[in-house]
Amino acid sequence: MIMQEFVNRSEELRKLGEYLKKRSLIIVYGRRRVGKTRLIIEALKGIPHVYHLCKEEEPRETLVSLSKKLYRVTGDIKFLEYPPSSFDELFNLLSASGTVLVLDEFPVLVKNYPRILGLLQEYWDFGEGGSIILCGSSVSMMKRLTDYGSPLHGRRTMTIKVKPLEFRHIGEFFPGYSPEELVRAYGVLDGIPEYLLRFDPSLSVEENVIREFFGKGYLYEEAELLLRYELRDLSTYNTILEAIASGYTSFNEIRTKTGIDGSKLSRYLSVLGELEIVRKEYPVLPGVSRRRKGARYSLSDNYFAFYYSFVYPFKEEIELGLSDVPLENFRRKFNLYLGRVYEKVALQHLMLLNRNGKLPFRFTRIGRWWWKGEEVDLVALDEKEKKALLVEVKWRKLGPREVWGIRKDLERKAALMGLDGWEVHTGIVAREFVERPAPLLWDIHDITGE
Repeated sequence: MIMQEFVNRSEELRKLGEYLKKRSLIIVYGRRRVGKTRLIIEALKGIPHVYHLCKEEEPRETLVSLSKKLYRVTGDIKFLEYPPSSFDELFNLLSASGTVLVLDEFPVLVKNYPRILGLLQEYWDFGEGGSIILCGSSVSMMKRLTDYGSPLHGRRTMTIKVKPLEFRHIGEFFPGYSPEELVRAYGVLDGIPEYLLRFDPSLSVEENVIREFFGKGYLYEEAELLLRYELRDLSTYNTILEAIASGYTSFNEIRTKTGIDGSKLSRYLSVLGELEIVRKEYPVLPGVSRRRKGARYSLSDNYFAFYYSFVYPFKEEIELGLSDVPLENFRRKFNLYLGRVYEKVALQHLMLLNRNGKLPFRFTRIGRWWWKGEEVDLVALDEKEKKALLVEVKWRKLGPREVWGIRKDLERKAALMGLDGWEVHTGIVAREFVERPAPLLWDIHDITGE
């Protein structure tokens, strides 16, 4: 696959560059395909380094491979003539060379050779070599690397979690797409660079979906491959994820739909939360610690949400080549699905406006609110100054009468939230407006800058 221009990792590159100026132990993690390796390679341009992708192999083979790479970097023939027979020897040679060592997919090496953690600790404490970058896609394993009790606890210099790209950068992959088509692409792929590169920018989103999902392309089984990388009981997790994607969002709803015992379901949801596939959220209200009940669960990743909404429920039909059924369901329900995607886009836009000081106040908390059948899509609060912004998100075109009605309804809901005495602002993010009769109205063109 042709690599496109490196997109929007300036902050991560800056941090890596700073810490690579001195001896540092750096942890880089994030889900598969999110661009961790590309980030590291970009940061190391011009810096002598050895990059090694850890594989399912004997430690001896790993040592031989690393020795050859050290020779290519240093030109020192001893790495070929007297290759190290142990990691102790390797680290001694590495210490003398001052070369940066990158161990990608490090959890694989830990599984095959658990002693590597203790040896790394010893090298870091007593060696004088260059920096070490440990990278991995197993989120749970990478988080445990620095937990109390781990040999590397207290030794890391910096941790970088590589996140998916935000919506505002999606257009760099699809320069010919309209703003609406960019939302559709984001609703399918999220901001995962590898997935964005899999879509053909000369085809529409629907044509790409037909090819990649209903035509059993690269993206068809990717979700379950990612889960197998982290989890064992895949069938149970599939059941839970399908239920959440279908709109069962409270704990009791998920338990009733799946038939899973409550105590076991709590553990499953906790694991999915730790992997950042499922998000647990509470209604945003004044007062951080009170009213922490009524939690809802949602799929935090658009790719997983799309897969478990439109692909997984129709796997039998897709396997049999009967793509008409899932395609008809996709065409009928996709626009409704995009309503929740657009809420995520709107959230990112408000966060950007907040950072740039382009809102009536700077908020310190933002999220959704719900209570007894009432909902507000986005609520932003500054509790110290008692200021609130309530925002409704609509994936459709709005006329002046609808704008007026939505704002009046938001004012009514503000009273239900206990915001008496607060400075309350109301706003709307719509796909399009016929006209803008009031401030704090944003559409898709404001968000994309077109």
